[in-house]
Amino acid sequence: MYQRILVSTDGSELSQKAVDAGIALATSLKAQLFVFTATPQYPSMYMEGAVVLTPAETARIEKEWQAQSEMVLDGVQKTAAEHDLSIIRVLGHGAVAEGVILAAKKHGCDLIVMASHGRKGIGRLLLGSETLDVLTHSHIPVLVLR
Repeated sequence: MYQRILVSTDGSELSQKAVDAGIALATSLKAQLFVFTATPQYPSMYMEGAVVLTPAETARIEKEWQAQSEMVLDGVQKTAAEHDLSIIRVLGHGAVAEGVILAAKKHGCDLIVMASHGRKGIGRLLLGSETLDVLTHSHIPVLVLR
């Protein structure tokens, strides 16, 4: 069935459901598990919400975000190891949905596992949904968990 599964996580409680399901599925199918998380990039324009910072301050913030992303992957790696499963870590930068799809293609994944989005109402309308973007643009099957 599925041999290469990509799980997307941001370290949130909701995305942990996707991680747990991905680990269980990969274990039962003896599939490879790729775990994706994205490190945001500091906004470069005022319209994107940027506050004017020096290049050194921006670099420091992005380095902190990178460390947080690595900690998310460390946590998944630890959980997977408890199930005698090793993972392939995939760290993206910037746009999440695009990064998920590109990572899945690059690694030849045949399933993407993601959590549904927690925002509702105007927040969802204004901010969009990464999961919806992946569902809309991916040619690889997507398993969405709530």
